[in-house]
Amino acid sequence: MDIQRLAIPDVLVLKPAKFGDERGFFSETYNRRRFAEAGIDLDFVQDNHARSAQAGTVRGLHFQTPPFAQDKLLRVVKGAVLDVAVDVRHGSPTYGKHVAVELSEGAWNQILVPVGFAHGYCTLAPDTEVIYKVSNYYAPKNDAGMLWNDPDLGIEWPVRPEDALLSDKDRVLPRFADLPVHFTYAG
Repeated sequence: MDIQRLAIPDVLVLKPAKFGDERGFFSETYNRRRFAEAGIDLDFVQDNHARSAQAGTVRGLHFQTPPFAQDKLLRVVKGAVLDVAVDVRHGSPTYGKHVAVELSEGAWNQILVPVGFAHGYCTLAPDTEVIYKVSNYYAPKNDAGMLWNDPDLGIEWPVRPEDALLSDKDRVLPRFADLPVHFTYAG
């Protein structure tokens, strides 16, 4: 598995090996022992699968607050997304900064978004499907987020705000500057 650190080094892009022949392909997308050997020792407890019918669907920017904060390991099994992680750890040298990467079925890559980051994506193709693992269970009372297109974040989304397909919840999330302190950078 190839592992690439992004401009915010806590966020990783992983590319698992993929073996193909005339029958199709095989890929081991997650192996706890191999991840631990690479320094990624997480206990994933839940798998999620999301399908977005139209290109321009935005999901995010989301996170769960402690004690139910989640690490996320995402991959696209059909279609493509622009995936974004924003550092929301107070005191971090990259606080308020973001990284973005295109994930697609063709690239066969994954992103690891650690605790302390808001996460979201925009679909680049219709009928896009995303599968992701999380390290903590969903806790509705700890479900939080921030406005996806907050101008203070400077994220270059591939969709105009008036064309983005959003949930009602995501339309009214607070701006980054209005978030309370949920995470503190440990160094």
